Amino acid sequence: MPARIVQTFAFAFLLTLALPLHAQITPAAPMPATVTVHVAATGTQRIPPEVFGTFLEPIGNSINNGILAEILVNGSLESGLWNHTNLETLFREQPELITSTNDTGIPLPWFPLNPSAGNRYELHVGDAANSWQSLEILGTPAPQVGIAQKIYLPVQRELTYRVSLYAKHLSGATGLTVLIRDHDSGTVLAQSHIDAPDAAWKKYSTTLTLRAQDVRRLQAFDFGLAVDSDNHVDIDELSLTPADAIGIFDPDAIAMARAMHSTQLRFGGNFTSFYHWRDGIGPADKRPVMENIGWGIPEYNQLGTDEFLQLCDLLHAVPQFALNLGSGTPAEAADWVRYIHAHHRGRVIYELGNEIYGAWQVGYATTDQIAARTLAFSQAVRAVDPNAELIATGIGPVTDGKWNAQLLNLPPKSFSYLSQHFVIGTNRPALPAATPDFTAAAAYAMPFTVAEYLDKVQQQIDSYPDHRGNIHIAVTEWLFNSKGSGERNFTNESPSWMNEGGAVLAAGFFNSILRRPDSITLTDMTGLMEFAGIWKRREQIYAVPSYYVFQLYSAVAGDTLLPVTSNTGTYNVAGGVPYLGPMRNIPYIDVVATRSSDAHTLTLLCVNRALNSDVAVNFDLGPLQPTGPITVQQIAAASRYELNDEVEPLHIVPAQRTLPAPTSGPLSLTLPHESVTVLHIPLQN
Repeated sequence: MPARIVQTFAFAFLLTLALPLHAQITPAAPMPATVTVHVAATGTQRIPPEVFGTFLEPIGNSINNGILAEILVNGSLESGLWNHTNLETLFREQPELITSTNDTGIPLPWFPLNPSAGNRYELHVGDAANSWQSLEILGTPAPQVGIAQKIYLPVQRELTYRVSLYAKHLSGATGLTVLIRDHDSGTVLAQSHIDAPDAAWKKYSTTLTLRAQDVRRLQAFDFGLAVDSDNHVDIDELSLTPADAIGIFDPDAIAMARAMHSTQLRFGGNFTSFYHWRDGIGPADKRPVMENIGWGIPEYNQLGTDEFLQLCDLLHAVPQFALNLGSGTPAEAADWVRYIHAHHRGRVIYELGNEIYGAWQVGYATTDQIAARTLAFSQAVRAVDPNAELIATGIGPVTDGKWNAQLLNLPPKSFSYLSQHFVIGTNRPALPAATPDFTAAAAYAMPFTVAEYLDKVQQQIDSYPDHRGNIHIAVTEWLFNSKGSGERNFTNESPSWMNEGGAVLAAGFFNSILRRPDSITLTDMTGLMEFAGIWKRREQIYAVPSYYVFQLYSAVAGDTLLPVTSNTGTYNVAGGVPYLGPMRNIPYIDVVATRSSDAHTLTLLCVNRALNSDVAVNFDLGPLQPTGPITVQQIAAASRYELNDEVEPLHIVPAQRTLPAPTSGPLSLTLPHESVTVLHIPLQN
């Protein structure tokens, strides 16, 4: 994750534990040749559906050029939307933009349609159709003058594209041409003419249709706008969307997001502490465009409150809004809650701030301030909605406990959940010169160990009699990453969200959470788009292996948890993640069992952490009797580093097969090394 997110967990696990001088992995109990797993026939605990939540914030291409169908970047033609780090990335990927911005002043990432036309552009400030800036284009009879932007298109799915723009005619001819051309050859593949004679700002629309034989998946194109002859015209707020968009949303992203079956969707993150909800309401093409100072990227405010509620409706997910406890006020939060209630019928969850303990948050709180601030916002929200579900911003367990204590000293029912964030790198163990296998084994141990630390948070909560049984843990961000140098650089050198090893991590985390349904009752995986979820690169949608773990596991929401015992071996790690210290008794084979609410299906959720051993497992189901073929879904690979990308979007996906039900004795199955296996077993009622 970017530096600020890495800091999240570093801060939360502030007090590190002492490490031995010679850190290592040692077996605590040897793994038998055949592991036997005993599954109980009955249980009393239910899997909280809310542990299958996801998370969305404007970071990278998660919202803009991600879940949204809009293809153009900076259609509002504003300047100053990227910080220095992101500008470096932009110029590295498109070095021609350096010349463009130096010679013409055209706002990034636009460039002259025809560089030989010279500088025929003037920025105007203060009379824009949207926000603050517009661009005057001064045409000449020859050569053709205009602007262009390098783009990718989902031509594997859609060939027709909707174009809109605002224009204000100044002098000369009145015609405009919009076009799509091949980026490399310059061949025009589609174009449409617009007559724009109005001397006041007016919106114009048209369509562009490509031919299938002219295009290919992952091809680079240019979108261009040219002016006729001597036309002088002011341009603003350009848009290009595929004709099959679902409202403002990418249909492929929506389809994959629906398949996750997220119970709730969180709208929060580092932008929360400076987000003012009124920027995201009203006519979309009149909303302010600005820099997202949390991540140094443009924010167009196209996904505002109404659009987020529409997205939640499309995904059948409960909206979870993080309120601005940084630069916001209780009155502003109350007004937002009032607006949400006027535009949404049904359950809503509210989070009182995001990582507000961290100095990277705008308007962060000190330990002495957090209780009063939380109470003020809680009371303001409850004045609008007395029964609101509220999550207070907690801090991780390896601290002195004073932050959480301040919150737990608040009156009963001030909030229902205490949040925790678990976002941590896997590629920098404390052991010097750690081998790849050591790094992987240490990473796989983390999900098991961190849950034991979260138990300490629940113990602190339960030490307050007024809160025991009333306040639970909400892990509102969780992720495993492999952090490189730079703000958003990641490496494929250890198990992480990007590769098959990340599937083992995600499943291990879910298994730890599912075994604690009385304490950890809500979690939000980072994220719906990007990181452990769905990605869009060059207009190709794909998902990382962790996404498929989420999809497989979310099927047990609401099931009854069945106790499991096993003789699997375990191992210990010293010298892994510094924040966690020594990690002990990590099971090689980790199994959670659930029974469906209709009692017809037994599900076994299995993780094999062993690095090199395919492990034979006997599942003793006791009196539970399979009645038909068993469905096996498995995520495995020859290497933990294998991944999906836009070139091979389906390289690592669950493989599915069926097994005959055993006629007698246990169910036997071999679990591949570093794998995730889910078995669905039909049962007698």
